Amino acid sequence: MGNPAAAVSADRAAPASGWAVDLAQDIGSRRWYRGMATLILLIGLALACWPDLSALEAAPASRVDAVAAGQFRSLGLSAARPMAPPSTLPAHPALRQVAFVAERPQIERSAELPAGDSIGRLLQRAGVSGSDAARASDLIAGAVPLDRIAPGTRFSLVLGPRPAPGQPRQLERATLRARIDLALAVTRSGGGLTLQRQAIPVDTTPVRIRGQVGSSLYRSARAAGVPPSAIQQYLAALDSHLSLEGDIGPDDAFDLVFAYKRAATGESEAGELLYAGLERATPQGRRPVLELLRWGQDGGFYSAETLSRPSYVQTGPGLLMPVNGHVTSLYGQRFHPILGYTRMHAGVDFGAAWGSPIVATADGVVSYAGYHGGHGMYVRLEHGGHLGTGYGHMSRIMVWPGQRVRAGEVIGLVGSSGLSTGPHLHYEMYRDGQTVDPLGTRFAAVTRQVDPRELGAFRTRLAQLKALQPGALLASGVRAVSQLAMR
Repeated sequence: MGNPAAAVSADRAAPASGWAVDLAQDIGSRRWYRGMATLILLIGLALACWPDLSALEAAPASRVDAVAAGQFRSLGLSAARPMAPPSTLPAHPALRQVAFVAERPQIERSAELPAGDSIGRLLQRAGVSGSDAARASDLIAGAVPLDRIAPGTRFSLVLGPRPAPGQPRQLERATLRARIDLALAVTRSGGGLTLQRQAIPVDTTPVRIRGQVGSSLYRSARAAGVPPSAIQQYLAALDSHLSLEGDIGPDDAFDLVFAYKRAATGESEAGELLYAGLERATPQGRRPVLELLRWGQDGGFYSAETLSRPSYVQTGPGLLMPVNGHVTSLYGQRFHPILGYTRMHAGVDFGAAWGSPIVATADGVVSYAGYHGGHGMYVRLEHGGHLGTGYGHMSRIMVWPGQRVRAGEVIGLVGSSGLSTGPHLHYEMYRDGQTVDPLGTRFAAVTRQVDPRELGAFRTRLAQLKALQPGALLASGVRAVSQLAMR
């Protein structure tokens, strides 16, 4: 191996060749200054050749003189830049000033109602006088509440002459579509404004759409033509009865019916969901998993099974029985069949079939609803007067914390969650926070009944909606509405 120091000395002693100089060596020598001068020269050349980044103005297609430019400015009708006054226009032999320019006796305009705006302000912005705008707004309000006129409603206006120079124009006619089945026209007659109503024939046959769930229930329903609002209602209805994540498979079929209006003039409007169904393929064919119908004054979704459950009517003082079953284990010390030792059993067990409804024994507020250790799926109610009740081992909870419940209202279903050997209800009672024997209190005499007329009406309506052909209105809507219009 050679000597590194000798190699460096030999390199320094070598004569310089070319303009490329290592400025880290021989600092202060003639060779170094020559390299520095070269570097400064190259930097200067680079800066001298730096491109200009200013905008380039294209050459005009034709030369515009001052007179033509003034005419262009005067013809500009932009709202942001008004027409130039005549005094600013350049003098020209063909131009002369006039004292008065006649206006058109009528002009037509179109305006759209913005969200949060009023009809009166909209008309005034369009050039209508304040008195006519207020009168027209009052007439329209007499036919339809103003808050029912949707934002985006289009107004077609005809404005008449001005009462005096500089005054707003009079309103001659204003037409709008207040509802899908109603058109309104405010017209001037005999010096005042009057309102005319035009009823529009509308077909209200609901629409039924079915399809396969596939990889996404929402996307499949949208591809089948279901409106987004109906899909959201459908998912909310199903979610209250089953799990959207685990209980719906890609081979299942959705089935829904929603209200639908189609006017004779061609407009359509989708309404609320009326029926929500889910079907599943079996060796015997498709079978319904869930059939829910919008029913009752609360507008909730119910199944025939729900209405078939007996309602609890109290006929005597005391608490209701929590479930239709028989006592299988009493309050007190007992040998636990799972833990294998004797301990306190702080409630009473009622044997009942899996899925049997569990009802609140008295009016109260839900203070807990969820999984609770050995109790499994558990609900705790507070009834006031330092009294509370607990319900354990449910298969499904049907209330939520903070909800107020009435005596006899279903709060869950019998199951076997937690430390349980089979389906039953573990029922507890608390007084001042301490458990007491529930059988030491008086249970009310109750009757369980089903309203056969309501159940019959429910099933009749369900059969009517399921008899609809999927997409029938979409295919024959034009013919149906045309027939309505001819009546």
